[in-house]
Amino acid sequence: MTHAPSSGGLSLAFSHFGIYVQNLDTMARFYTEALRFTQTDKGDLGHVKLVFLSRDPNEHHQIVLATGRPADLPFNLINQISFRVPDIATLRRFHDRLNASGASDMQPVTHGNAISLYCRDPEGNRLELFVDTPWYCAQPLRVAIDFADSDDVILAKAEAIATRTPDFMSRADWQAKVAAKMRADQDV
Repeated sequence: MTHAPSSGGLSLAFSHFGIYVQNLDTMARFYTEALRFTQTDKGDLGHVKLVFLSRDPNEHHQIVLATGRPADLPFNLINQISFRVPDIATLRRFHDRLNASGASDMQPVTHGNAISLYCRDPEGNRLELFVDTPWYCAQPLRVAIDFADSDDVILAKAEAIATRTPDFMSRADWQAKVAAKMRADQDV
């Protein structure tokens, strides 16, 4: 993946994240079986045990699982971990895999600009798998959908929701608008 630097020369691209876990083996199995990550490395760094996971051969790891999550945390600091998929058919396949792998709190929704599936991994971290739609609408916006509906019906519902918002536009128009804003922000 190439990243064009801004005119200010400060190229920056997101690479990976790490989460503390209580049960390293359970969590590694969930991410490799349900989401098809590949374990690229594993080892100890002092008293911390680490598992490195990736779905991209250009990235040694996209997720690091690290032991050390306290058992008695009153609040999970992770709001969500989100993954883009190419189409609704793939989203449905992951829905089935996540169900079979013990994910909980399954919530299929549309945001107008995306069709999403929210769920919880074995330690309660919220995951989102989503497919973009061709539209932009202001966020936050969240409406439940039913995977029993056809892809065409789900997309029609998403479009109807998106077009009712005052800031509705095509994704391409929104991307051009935000690209100009980002260029201005990065040239400071």
